[in-house]
Amino acid sequence: AEHQHARYNPLRDDWVLVSAHRVKRPWQGQLEKPPPEDVPRWDPHNPLCPGATRANGEVNPQYEGTFVFPNDFPALQPDAPEPGDSDHPLFRAAAARGVCKVMCFHPWSDLTLPLMSLAEIRAVIDAWAELAAELGASYPWVQIFENKGAMMGCSNPHPHCQVWASSFLPNEARLEDQTQRQHLSQHGVPMLLEYAEQEARRKERLVVENADWLVVVPYWATWPYQTLLLPRRHVCRLQDLRDSERDSLASIMQRLLIKYDNLFEVSFPYSMGWHGAPTGPYLEEDCRHWQLHAHYYPPLLRSATVRKFMVGYEMLAQAQRDLTPEQAAERLRSLPEVHYKQRSK
Repeated sequence: AEHQHARYNPLRDDWVLVSAHRVKRPWQGQLEKPPPEDVPRWDPHNPLCPGATRANGEVNPQYEGTFVFPNDFPALQPDAPEPGDSDHPLFRAAAARGVCKVMCFHPWSDLTLPLMSLAEIRAVIDAWAELAAELGASYPWVQIFENKGAMMGCSNPHPHCQVWASSFLPNEARLEDQTQRQHLSQHGVPMLLEYAEQEARRKERLVVENADWLVVVPYWATWPYQTLLLPRRHVCRLQDLRDSERDSLASIMQRLLIKYDNLFEVSFPYSMGWHGAPTGPYLEEDCRHWQLHAHYYPPLLRSATVRKFMVGYEMLAQAQRDLTPEQAAERLRSLPEVHYKQRSK
């Protein structure tokens, strides 16, 4: 807790430098603006609102739950042409095709996941699973991710996520596939199933848990309050979750996200995403080495206005963090599970 040391991340086969004493240093760097508290519930000029007109001229329906539509500015398209042949091994290119969708969680712009009801969060989980199965029928990788807050590059405050399906395994998926496959081969048990069992027993990095799930600040966390959401049962893909596991997932997500918001009493920014076994052609292959999980990467370090920057040493050498994962977990664990906006005045 007091001295720098390095920790190994078996999921990425890399290391993180832990320098807990650095969190005591005075901060004279950039201060962020807290997110606005006065987001209108409905804005006719917000392209994600019910009844609003999007950039391509299409009008959104008057949706009352989740709403999925094709991204108007997709990073991947299904009919992209093949790149030309390379004349040198140092100048390689490959085909990249896919589809990109946007999913609104709720018709209200001023409502985030931690403030939604369990039934509304469960509807989001069901929509995620449906998209994962639908797109995964043909595409090898379906990436569900949410960027929350302007600090994490979100340009619209309306509660939503994105779903990108690709004709290839992205770098992170390819790396996790290799490390989990190797672990199963060497130890006879899926890596993250064994890891969840260890963390449930040790407790020191545990944030919240229930009968089906647990959330930990991983031993190898790089972001200050990074968490890993894990099922207790061996589950390869989101669409494989039982009905009861989806209910308990809604509950543990709400509990985690309330704690995040309560940490600095601000709508907590983060990037999160689901990782599960590849799909498409991989549906016919043995993917027992995979364990479903979700990563949460929040940037805030000391307050609502001080963030952790991944620059300099992090970009040129290796990841570095300013407090131990155990300290972060203890702080998150001790926070109340009633949202600060909903406490009795």
